[in-house]
Amino acid sequence: MASPTQSPATATELSRIGLVVHPTRNVDEAIGAARDWAAGHGAELVQISVPGRRRDVTREGRPEDCDLIVSVGGDGTMLAAARAALDARRPVLGVACGSLGALTSVAADGVRRALDRFAAGEWRPRPLAGLEVSSDRGDELVALNDIAVVRGGQGQIRTTAKVDADLYGRFAGDGCIVSTPAGSSAYALAAGGPLLALSAEAFLLTPLTVHGGFCPPLVIGAGSRLELEIDVGHGGARFEVDGQVTDLKVGSLRVSLRAEVATLVGFDDQESLLAGLRRRRIIIDSPRIVADRHRA
Repeated sequence: MASPTQSPATATELSRIGLVVHPTRNVDEAIGAARDWAAGHGAELVQISVPGRRRDVTREGRPEDCDLIVSVGGDGTMLAAARAALDARRPVLGVACGSLGALTSVAADGVRRALDRFAAGEWRPRPLAGLEVSSDRGDELVALNDIAVVRGGQGQIRTTAKVDADLYGRFAGDGCIVSTPAGSSAYALAAGGPLLALSAEAFLLTPLTVHGGFCPPLVIGAGSRLELEIDVGHGGARFEVDGQVTDLKVGSLRVSLRAEVATLVGFDDQESLLAGLRRRRIIIDSPRIVADRHRA
C-alpha cells in the first residue's frame, strides 16, 4: 500500500516556516529543533492559528506568507495544519511527538534532517484527497479524513444512501461515516470498514451499528457522487468533520471525492501506511500463522 507520490520537488529557500502545534503534548524537542534550524538558515518561525489548538510558541503568522507548514503533534494536528494550508496551497510536514501515525512523516528527533531535505528538494509531494460536501441548506465544506453523522441520544438515525441516484440502501442505526483513503484507517476502520490504499481513487461509506437488514461498507469510485438523506429522529445527531463537531444541520448531503486537496511532505525512506499499522498493532497476524512461524 504505497503512498501516492509525485515527482521529486525542487530546492526551496525557506524564509518563513509556519507551525501548527498540539495544545498539550510535549513538543519542546521538535520546537527547539525547528528554532535552531531556522536561526542557522536565516528563516523566521511563525505560528498558524487553528480552531481549538491555542498554544503560543511564537508570534502569529498567515499560511499564505509561509513557504512550509510544519505540524507538531500527531495525526489530529496534521489534519488541522492541512486544513489551515488548503487555500494557501502550502506543503505540510508532519512531525510526530509520540508514535508515528498515518499522516506524520518524521519523529521529533528528525526535524533538523527533514528541514534540510525539504530545503534541498529531497522530498516527494504526497497529494491528499478530500471530500467535498454540500447540503440542501447551501452549506459547503471540505473534509480531509472523514465526515461522520452520529446519533446524539436515544433513538436511531435513519439514512437513505444513493450512489449516482442509484439506491444503495436504507438503514437505521447509529449513523454513518464517509471517509477518504487516508481516513479509512481511522474511525471507519474501528467501525469495521475496509482499508483503502492511499493511492485508491475512491472513497468509503461505513454504516454504524445497523439495526437489522444488511448494508455493508461500500467503496465508491472517485467519479461518483454519494447522496445521503438523513432523519436524525427525536434523539438528534452530531455532525463531525475530521473528528471535530460542527454546527451544520444534518439533512440531505451530497459527497464526492476531490483529488489533491492538500500536499503532504513525504520522503522515500519513510514508513509506509501498512508498515505503520502493523507496528502499531492495528493489523495483527492470525495467531495460527504466528504459531507456525515460531515452530518453523
